[in-house]
Amino acid sequence: MASIIVRGLDEWVKEQLAAQAKQHGRSMEAEARDILTQAARRPHIGLALMRAAQQVGGIDDLVVPQRNDTARAVDFE
Repeated sequence: MASIIVRGLDEWVKEQLAAQAKQHGRSMEAEARDILTQAARRPHIGLALMRAAQQVGGIDDLVVPQRNDTARAVDFE
């Protein structure tokens, strides 16, 4: 088994990790291990989409319509 050290972790992150670990009934180390394992197994969405497109023949002949509309400013008030 490999080990890693994480330096410079914000205190808030550590507190959140401790809270999650407590909620799941395990140590912070076990919680971090589970989070990292899940993240490493998660497929990269960009690569997954690229592979899916390649399996159906690629996107070279995909028609992309010409945009002729004008961008609008947004008022967030």
